[in-house]
Amino acid sequence: MKHIHAGKVRDLYEDGDSLILVASDRVSVFDVVLPTPIPGKGAMLTQLSNWWFGFFADVPNHIISTTDVPAEFAGRGVRVKPLNMVKVECIARGYLTGSGLKEYQRTGTVSGVQLPPGLRDGDKLPEPIFTPTTKADLGSHDEAISFDDVVNQEGKEVAGQLRDLTLEVYTRGAEHAAARGVIIADTKIELGWDGDVLTLGDEVLTSDSSRFWPASEYEPGHPQPSFDKQYVRDWSTSTGWNKEYPGPEIPAEVVEVTRQKYAQAYELVTGNAWTGFQG
Repeated sequence: MKHIHAGKVRDLYEDGDSLILVASDRVSVFDVVLPTPIPGKGAMLTQLSNWWFGFFADVPNHIISTTDVPAEFAGRGVRVKPLNMVKVECIARGYLTGSGLKEYQRTGTVSGVQLPPGLRDGDKLPEPIFTPTTKADLGSHDEAISFDDVVNQEGKEVAGQLRDLTLEVYTRGAEHAAARGVIIADTKIELGWDGDVLTLGDEVLTSDSSRFWPASEYEPGHPQPSFDKQYVRDWSTSTGWNKEYPGPEIPAEVVEVTRQKYAQAYELVTGNAWTGFQG
């Protein structure tokens, strides 16, 4: 195999005509990879993503095999089709928080989408919205763009496909999660072309690509408790870190709480206990 790409969390290897996509235990916040890994995170992300790919069986995805990978990558690696990836981060938001909230407070819009006045942190939006960003290189920050920007880059038809598929994945996933006591506030998906077929790649509806909130504790007007890496984001911000490389070392107690949150997200969404990947 040939190592051809290292992302913030995932590594990509070339193996004949297919690729091996491996989720590491690295954690990135504010587009910076922190120096401390979260043990087992890569396996939890991969298995949750695999579960969702099965849930969205009617949506084309890049998976060839979840088991035909080198032994050292078992549980956290998948064999996938090479895709011509779209140079857009496709994000759907059903709730207002994070960078979307900050933009809304400045402009009343998120990625060019006008929202009602008076919304608070955590408020549910009237309907889910498509809020794309640029796809930044490692060490750089993604920047919010509008749907019109996507049209200018990809063409009107493709931009519409990207928006519609992103919102479909979010809406269907959020409905399932809601029945399991989890609010999916927002999510980011990666899309690429398999020939002329728009195809889901990378990961889908994981704790790294989405905000998961416990529905039983939902209370808009302030930041929500979460089952995702928001805990690490909040901790890193509390240190006074300037959100530039290099990031701070994560204390052992924060690592353990974060690991537990990833496991809890997997268990709530799938209905399966997380006991570590058993093969």
